[in-house]
Amino acid sequence: MGYLPLSMKSASPSFAFFGTPAVARDTLAALIEGGYLPSVVVTSPDARRGRGMKKQPSETRAYAEDYGMPVLASEVLDNQFLKDLELFGCHYAIVVAYGRILPQPVLDLFPGGLLNVHYSLLPRYRGAAPVERALLAGESETGVSIQKMVLKMDAGDVLAQEHTPIEATETIGELRHRLIKMGADLLIATLPAFLDNGISATPQEELKITFAPKIEKSEGQLSLHDSPEQNWRTYRALIESLGVYFYAHKEGKRIRVKVKKAHREGDAFVIDRIVPEGKSERPFLWLADAGWEPE
Repeated sequence: MGYLPLSMKSASPSFAFFGTPAVARDTLAALIEGGYLPSVVVTSPDARRGRGMKKQPSETRAYAEDYGMPVLASEVLDNQFLKDLELFGCHYAIVVAYGRILPQPVLDLFPGGLLNVHYSLLPRYRGAAPVERALLAGESETGVSIQKMVLKMDAGDVLAQEHTPIEATETIGELRHRLIKMGADLLIATLPAFLDNGISATPQEELKITFAPKIEKSEGQLSLHDSPEQNWRTYRALIESLGVYFYAHKEGKRIRVKVKKAHREGDAFVIDRIVPEGKSERPFLWLADAGWEPE
């Protein structure tokens, strides 16, 4: 069981927090630690997860309920949901990885607007997978943006941004961890001026827009005869989420081989540990010893 801070920013207008996965939970925790307690937490409904495929609450819901915060987890954002949310009388909202597009009637409930933490330097990488797409593209820099939400995806005016270099060996988990902390800190630093109407918003430049669509499972496939640089980018971007793999063949048979660990050595992409289909984890050299040829 957690405990709320003794002093909240009681004079601040009330707000709703929209979020679902761990990134949202961690940002909510930072807000509370910074003295900002939402009146209500809105999250996705419980989903089937894990080996037993039992319904489980989102990370954000579990955290909020542990603190005794009111939670809304509606299947649909219908009129009943709007009525339930309106009862809390929130002036503004904060949205972090909620996982659904908010329709205009929801946006209209908040006279102060909705702030969104986005993990890219908008207008670059609008969409669902900005961190993965930045790594896949070989970007040397990324960052976080605080935008004021509009109906069009990630198109709102930017209130604040912070840049950070991407380290050459940084994986998705390491980079995301840094960006979550950066985003939470920037949000908390931005809120006082936002609430005092003392911050100017910058419209996004249309000519600089790029998109970051959801990652498909097929994008984790490596070809060991392709560019070592591209394989390294794919490994870094997906190893800790969807995972990466390649195929190997022998005597007319073909197996799928998961990559568990790899590294960069000069210009080479070096695989250290694998899980061949139907087998336990092995050293990469096992393939050659067993007569399998990587594709």
